[in-house]
Amino acid sequence: MTDLLDKESDFSNMINARLSRRGFLLGTAVAGAGAFLALNPVAKAMAAGMESKLLNFTAIPTSTSDTVVVPKGYSTGNLMSWGDPIFANAPAFNADGKQDSKAQAMQFGDNTDGMSLFQLSNDHALLAINNEYTNYEFLFSDGGKALTADDVKKAQAALGVTIVELVRKDGKWSMDKNGKMNRRITANTEMQISGPAAGHDLLKTKADPTGTKVLGTINNCANGQTPWGTYLTCEENFDGMFGSDKAVTLNDDFKRYGITADGSGYNWHKHDPRFDLAVNPNEANRFGWVVEIDPKNPTSTPVKRTALGRFKHENAALIVNNDGHVVVYLGDDERGEHLYKFVTKHKYQPGNDSANRKLLDEGTLYVAKFKMEKDKLEGDGEWLELTYGKNGLTKENGFNSQAEVVIFARRAATQVGATTMDRPEWVAVHPDKKHVFCTLTNNKNRGQEGQDVGGPNPRAKNNYGQIVRWLPTNNDHSSATFQWDLYLIAGNPTVHQGDLYAGSANINKDNMFNSPDGLGFDKAGRLWIQTDGNYSNEGDYAGQGNNQMLCGDPETGEVRRFLTGPIGCEVTGLAFSEDQKTMFVGIQHPTGHYPAGGDNKPRSTIVMITKDNGGVIGS
Repeated sequence: MTDLLDKESDFSNMINARLSRRGFLLGTAVAGAGAFLALNPVAKAMAAGMESKLLNFTAIPTSTSDTVVVPKGYSTGNLMSWGDPIFANAPAFNADGKQDSKAQAMQFGDNTDGMSLFQLSNDHALLAINNEYTNYEFLFSDGGKALTADDVKKAQAALGVTIVELVRKDGKWSMDKNGKMNRRITANTEMQISGPAAGHDLLKTKADPTGTKVLGTINNCANGQTPWGTYLTCEENFDGMFGSDKAVTLNDDFKRYGITADGSGYNWHKHDPRFDLAVNPNEANRFGWVVEIDPKNPTSTPVKRTALGRFKHENAALIVNNDGHVVVYLGDDERGEHLYKFVTKHKYQPGNDSANRKLLDEGTLYVAKFKMEKDKLEGDGEWLELTYGKNGLTKENGFNSQAEVVIFARRAATQVGATTMDRPEWVAVHPDKKHVFCTLTNNKNRGQEGQDVGGPNPRAKNNYGQIVRWLPTNNDHSSATFQWDLYLIAGNPTVHQGDLYAGSANINKDNMFNSPDGLGFDKAGRLWIQTDGNYSNEGDYAGQGNNQMLCGDPETGEVRRFLTGPIGCEVTGLAFSEDQKTMFVGIQHPTGHYPAGGDNKPRSTIVMITKDNGGVIGS
C-alpha cells in the first residue's frame, strides 16, 4: 500500500508542478461533472491560470482555403513535391501521369509522411522521408483503370522512403540533386529480415526459401531516429496491397490484419505474384515491421527488425533509458488495437555503432494495460510481457515460439489482456526524458463489443480523439508500471455542451480540432500536434476547417493553432534543423490544386517554415 501511495504522490506532484493549467478536466465544458474535478489533482492548478512562456506566436483561425497558412511573422517555402527529381539525371515531373516506373524511381515518392533530419554540418543535412501510399487518380493518366505491369511497378516505386541531401544558403535550405547520399528505397529494394522471426517457416516464400530476405518496404507511415544515426521507418497499412482473383481461404490471423482477397483496389496482385495471396500467402507476413536504414550509406541494406512486433506501425519513439537500455514506444494504428513498448536486452554504447545497430534484434516486447475506473481520466497502468511461455503465450493458446508471438503480435496482445485503444498513433517523449505522449486519433467503434468505454478511451463513438500521457514509475522507462492521464480531449464546444464531446478545458472555439495524429517535441519542449481528420466543416466538425497543426505547452496546457493546410490534406511529418530555425512539415494527399494552384494537379509537398526575423520557431 505504501508503494501505491508513493506512486500516486509522485504523479500528483508531476501534474501540479508541470501541468498547472492544461487540464484534461472538462471544467466549464462539462457543467455538473464534479466527479472529474474531485478526482483529479489538476483542478486547483488550472485555477491558477498560468500563461505559456513557450507559445510566443499569435494563434491563427481555422481555414478552408487551398493553401498553407502560418502566423504573422512566419513564412513558408516548398522544399519538394511528389515527382520532383532527386538525382541530377532524373526526369522532371510531368503532370500527365504517363511517366513510367523508371522515372518514378528517380523522383520524390508520393504522399509524404514521417521524416527525420540528420544534420551533417551547419549548412549540410540529410532528410529521410516516408512515402506512404499512392493516389491512382493522380498517379496515372487513366486513374489506373487499365493497370499494366509497369503501372504496378510505378506505384511500387512511389512508396517507401526518399533520402536527400540538403544544403543551406542565405538561411534557406534546398535539395541537392547532386548529393551522393540521395536514395530511393521502394517496394522492390532488397532488405534483410532479422530478429526472432527471421528464418521462420511463416516468412519463407518460393523466392526466398530462407525467410531472411525480402523485397521492399511499403505503406511507410511515421518514423523514428536512433542516437547511432539510423532511420526507422514504420510499415502500416500493408494489407491493402495484397489480393487475389482466385478462391483463397484466409484464417483469422489474416483477417486480424485486414488482409482480404479483395484488397483495397491497388491490384498489385494482378501483375506481381508476390502480392497474390493464392500464390504467396506468406508474403503478407513479411510486412508490418519496423525497418532500420543507414541514411548515410546509399548502398546499405535496410533491415526489418522483427523483435519490435508485427502490426500496423505508426511511429517508433526511441529513448535511451537512464540505465543505458534503449526503449522504443510503438503505436498500432487501427481502431481497438494497442500500444506497445520494446526494451533492448543490451545497452547503448556511445560511439560503438557496430554494436548499437544490433540492439533492436534482442529484447522484450510489451503491450499496455490501462487501469480503467468509471469517471476517472487518470490512473495506473502496466506493461504486459509478450514473451513465449509467459502470460498464456503457449502452445495451448496457439503460440509455438517467440517468432509466432511477434508475427502475430496483435493476437498475443489480446491473449495477455491488453487495453484496446482509440487508434494509438504517434508517440513522443518529452525532452525531460520522463513524460511520454501518444495521440489516440479517433474510434467510431468505441463502445461496441470488446471496446469498452473508459480510462484513456472515455467516449463512445469517438469522433474527435485525445492525447494520453504517462510517466513511468521512478522515471524508469523499463519499469513494468506507469501512471497516466489525458493531456487533452479534442472536441467541438460550439456543437456540444455539457459532455465530453465538447472537449477538455484547454479546448475552446478558437483552438478546437479533431483527430490528432502526428506528434513531436522541439528542443524547448513545445508539443506540436498535427491532425488527420474530418475537414467537412459541417455537423460535428462545424467550424473546424481544414486539417491543421497546433502547438501545446505541456506545463500550462495551453494549445494554439499554428498552421492550417490546404483542401483535403493531412498535415503529417515533422523535423527541425539543428538550430530550430527551420521546421519541415509534410502536406499529404491534398485534393484541390495545391501547391501550384490554378488547374494544376495536387501534389504532396514538404513545406519549410521560418521566422521572418531568423529566430527559433515558436519563440
